[in-house]
Amino acid sequence: MIVIKDQRLRNIIRVAVPFIIIPTVTILGSIAFDRKKHIIISLAVAALSLLLFAAGFEKKNTGTRRMVIIAVMTALCFAGRFIPFLKPISALTIISGMYLGGEAGFLVGALSALLSNFYFGQGPWTAFQMLAWGMIGLFAGILSVPLRKYRTVLIIYGAAAGIAYSMIMDIWTVLWYAEGFKADLYLAALGTALPYTASYVVSNILFLSLLAKPFGEKLGRIKIKYGV
Repeated sequence: MIVIKDQRLRNIIRVAVPFIIIPTVTILGSIAFDRKKHIIISLAVAALSLLLFAAGFEKKNTGTRRMVIIAVMTALCFAGRFIPFLKPISALTIISGMYLGGEAGFLVGALSALLSNFYFGQGPWTAFQMLAWGMIGLFAGILSVPLRKYRTVLIIYGAAAGIAYSMIMDIWTVLWYAEGFKADLYLAALGTALPYTASYVVSNILFLSLLAKPFGEKLGRIKIKYGV
């Protein structure tokens, strides 16, 4: 496990990678690369997600322990995609970010999209799913204190995350359809996607209501026991 010791470099990575580099790679990659090379972009996003994760800890053993927990949460997200209609992947990503940190939440979301799509189908959309779920996990870490303290705030965030996921994926829809971004097509895509957006919102609210407390308690005990 790589350890980045320079605090200034770590801070730069924490801002530049999720907010500038990964979105740029995702969008430009969808335009510049043909569909046969889409996996290059997805793997690049995965590598950048690992770099972001590495910037979130100082000690090698701590990062290794967190990686084991992340592997478990990612596996649960993978399994959750087989549930019809309502899926817990966003909820589990949010819980990961809340209790393991934003960098860990981003990695869980990104890896869950990449790995599960080896079964559900890889494509240029994979990188956008990685970005969407990754950002949901990242902001869950940033807002972890109010999310853990107030159930209402958590439910509102879950609903907002469902809307945000749909909006990010609709960017891909417009880029694929028009080979460039057009505001009018984007607005049309948002309207067409309303039933799907509603299902994302309902899924997040449902699974956060069911899973946030029990998973939070277990992750909290693991953090104390293993010093994560």
